Amino acid sequence: MRENGAKRSVHGALVKVLLHRRTERGMSLEPYASRCVRRGEVHELVTTDHRETAPGTRIDRVGFLGFVELSCAGVLDRGDDVWIGGVHVGTVLGFDACHFPNHYNILIDAGRLLTGEDLKLGPELSISFTQAG
Repeated sequence: MRENGAKRSVHGALVKVLLHRRTERGMSLEPYASRCVRRGEVHELVTTDHRETAPGTRIDRVGFLGFVELSCAGVLDRGDDVWIGGVHVGTVLGFDACHFPNHYNILIDAGRLLTGEDLKLGPELSISFTQAG
C-alpha cells in the first residue's frame, strides 16, 4: 500500500551556530517517522553516523550544527534531504524529543559527525528539508 504522495519543502534560516560534538550523548529516537512543524518554530539540527531507526534507539555519536527557525509549516519525514546554504548535508534519520516542547533535535544521517564549525555555517544561512527521490 502506498501512503505518501508529494509534499512541500520546509524552509528556514539558521539562527544560532553550534560547534561541539559528543560521543556519549544518549539521545533516543522517537517512534515516529514524521513530525509536523509550524512556521516560526525553532529546532536543533544534529548530525550523526548512526543508521538504526528503531524506536528508542540510543544515539550517542552526534555533531551539533545549530538551530533553525522555520519559515513555513510542513511535514518532516525520515529520509528527507537536508540542505544548508545549497549544500546537501544528509538525510533526516529521526527525532529526539528530550527538549520538547521547547524544540526537537532533528537527527541527520550525515555519515559522520559534522558541526557548524566544520561546515563554516553562519546565521541566516538557508536551510531546507526536501522530499527524497
